[in-house]
Amino acid sequence: MKHLSLHAATITALAVLPTLALIGEAGAQQFVYPAKGQSPEQQKADESACYSWAVQQSGFDPAKPPPAPAAAKPPTTATGTTPGAGVRGAARGAVIGEAVGGDAGAGAAAGAVAARGQSRRQNAATAQQGQQQASAQQQQQQAAFGKARAACLEGRGYSVK
Repeated sequence: MKHLSLHAATITALAVLPTLALIGEAGAQQFVYPAKGQSPEQQKADESACYSWAVQQSGFDPAKPPPAPAAAKPPTTATGTTPGAGVRGAARGAVIGEAVGGDAGAGAAAGAVAARGQSRRQNAATAQQGQQQASAQQQQQQAAFGKARAACLEGRGYSVK
């Protein structure tokens, strides 16, 4: 059991690291300097036009981020397990319990508990993976928006950092 939980924690930590890197990159604030002496009014107009252009190019509007997509949930029972996990585990446990110790009932109970626990962990891992993928996709869209906005502003004579 400890090996499985340590393994799951390691996988979770490794999956989060790229996400954190994207957050830093995509969430960075851009600073715009009027390198060719543009007036504040002109800069405001240019920034507005480039914002609209970046939305069109990237398909992402930071003012209207898409709602978090609901991850497809595997069918589960009230206990959070996949239907039938306990029955399948009980059947395996009964066979093993009968063969090893002559107690099919105890083997069935132990098998059912183990199968339900494993099912819950797998369902939780699947849900977490779906959330991480959705988050990564949104961060990629944010980064694309930032790049498009910067390209537009630089094309209009601004320094963007």
